[in-house]
Amino acid sequence: MASILTTLICASEKSANIARACKREEALFQLLIEEKKGPDKNKKFVQDFKTLADVIIQEVIKNDIAEKFPELAPHIAGEESNKFANGLGETITVKVCKTEQGTAELLSKVLDGNLKAAGLLAKCIHEDIHIDGPDLQKLTDIPIDTIGIWIDPIDSTNQYIKGQLEENFKDGIHTYGLKSAAVLIGVFDRNSGQPIMGVINIPFNEVDLNLRWRGKYYWGISYKDINIHSVPKQIPAHHNQLSIIMSSSEKESIKKALAPLCGERMYYACGAGYKGLCTILGLADAYVFTEDTTFKWDTCAPHAILKSLGGGIVNLAKALTEPKDGGPSGFPELQYKQPDEEAKEAEKWANTGGLVAYRSQEHLEAIINALSLTVGTWL
Repeated sequence: MASILTTLICASEKSANIARACKREEALFQLLIEEKKGPDKNKKFVQDFKTLADVIIQEVIKNDIAEKFPELAPHIAGEESNKFANGLGETITVKVCKTEQGTAELLSKVLDGNLKAAGLLAKCIHEDIHIDGPDLQKLTDIPIDTIGIWIDPIDSTNQYIKGQLEENFKDGIHTYGLKSAAVLIGVFDRNSGQPIMGVINIPFNEVDLNLRWRGKYYWGISYKDINIHSVPKQIPAHHNQLSIIMSSSEKESIKKALAPLCGERMYYACGAGYKGLCTILGLADAYVFTEDTTFKWDTCAPHAILKSLGGGIVNLAKALTEPKDGGPSGFPELQYKQPDEEAKEAEKWANTGGLVAYRSQEHLEAIINALSLTVGTWL
């Protein structure tokens, strides 16, 4: 268990380094600008760099985990495809090569011969990352042959690309900006579909004395009777109202239904991973989302950490329409092993029906009760 978690944390740290390098190094930063369209688009350039950055980080995580645990390689999946087809009819598969030079040469083909940018990326990709892993040696081993891994290489990609900083944020929650970008790595049990381990890495957590970005990561494990995490202990807030975080685009009927519960403590933010983290850290009591546009890679990592805290993430539509299943919260938790066979290809791994991420069962029940009156307006 300790070696798996340490490997995930190291992979997330290397990914965060790549994300920061793309912002810091001029040769890479110039590639982060919005892709040109129409006649101005360079047909040799495989695809916009913001997508390539996602793919590189995803392949780095897959490679680094598979190096330590080869048997996991077939069971690591993520948001991005690693194949690019350009306007010249060439198909290029992005991967981590055995040597830094090999990776640089491959990336230079993707980057239309930009050797400097390719070299900078290859250096980050092949960097050795070492951390003092958590002391978990006394805990039960997780059987390698029963787990799978979901990766979201850069959650909240658009905010990462824009690179804005929000100065006037409220109660520790950033509505938009770099701080909502996150690397998410979640581990689940392939038999039960339950999340069992998660790492969330925030590459742009704070600026140090040298005006360089520093990151921060959080982890949690919920397996059998083991529930441990790295989340700082919170001082209970004395509020008569709940605090709920959601997308600014959430339906007005949902906002109206939840308003009596939270009043002015209704917050908005970008990124499913970041909103999940705000719930994990106690900045919000719950995260509510009614659309079908989050996916297994968005929620697996935060779900595992929330479970380690005594919370979870439930399927909102099922919680409103189906009898309680007798689980820890009494409501159906999200599962991670099975696709929706009736959905279109791109939506097979969507969290259809929306979700509620929570730390307290009491808060979850209050939210479900409030939303039960609106179920006919959005399901």
